Amino acid sequence: MSFRTSVGTADADSITVMGRDLAGELMGKVTLSELAFLVVQRRMPSAEETRLFDAVLVSLADHGLTPTVLAARLTHTGAPESLQGAVAAGLLGAGSVFLGVVEDTVRFLDEAGDDVAGAVAREIEAGRRIPGLGHPVHRVEDPRTPRIYEIAGETGLAGVYLARLREVSAAHAKGTGRELPINGAGVAGAALADLGFPAALLRGFALLARTAGLLGHLAEELQSPIGMRLYREVDERAKYAPPAGE
Repeated sequence: MSFRTSVGTADADSITVMGRDLAGELMGKVTLSELAFLVVQRRMPSAEETRLFDAVLVSLADHGLTPTVLAARLTHTGAPESLQGAVAAGLLGAGSVFLGVVEDTVRFLDEAGDDVAGAVAREIEAGRRIPGLGHPVHRVEDPRTPRIYEIAGETGLAGVYLARLREVSAAHAKGTGRELPINGAGVAGAALADLGFPAALLRGFALLARTAGLLGHLAEELQSPIGMRLYREVDERAKYAPPAGE
């Protein structure tokens, strides 16, 4: 029985990643984002692809004291010896509300296909939220969105997904009479899809980016901890309510 991989291998004297010598051909010559692109797409990105890919990753790195960050900080409070546990706790919260929208948006765009208006109308009728639209903080415009569109345009990489996402936004506004901004996670997902990445991997790139932000928050937690204060504040405010019927 044998197992095959084309991603990487190592022996006593060398490490090989995607057919390239890690020490001689990659270290000091490619960035982490270029390496991530290489191992997934199995080719090096162009300068234009690198610029858009980097912009997307930077856009997803941090968004303040979100639930994912709080999960990481509170986990560190309980287990300061386990940095990996704190990072993992933060990443596990990536779902339909935070971060996972990068994937959900593209899946919706794939399902909509050329019938964007019909797909949007069905979601409105069912009372379902359309991934990629709306934001609890950026209620008028998410500042990341126009910048991603701008960079995609400048690099010549604005493709079907970014265009279709704008169609979704317009169809929703027409169908509801209410304009919701295209959010940063949604536009990031569309840009990644236009770079050729499949929907099934998009959440992984969001996690890659957010890991950097989580490390920043955990570094701050080491210097200026808030985790214990958060716990005590919640504990002091909590009111016990006996189960119904007692």
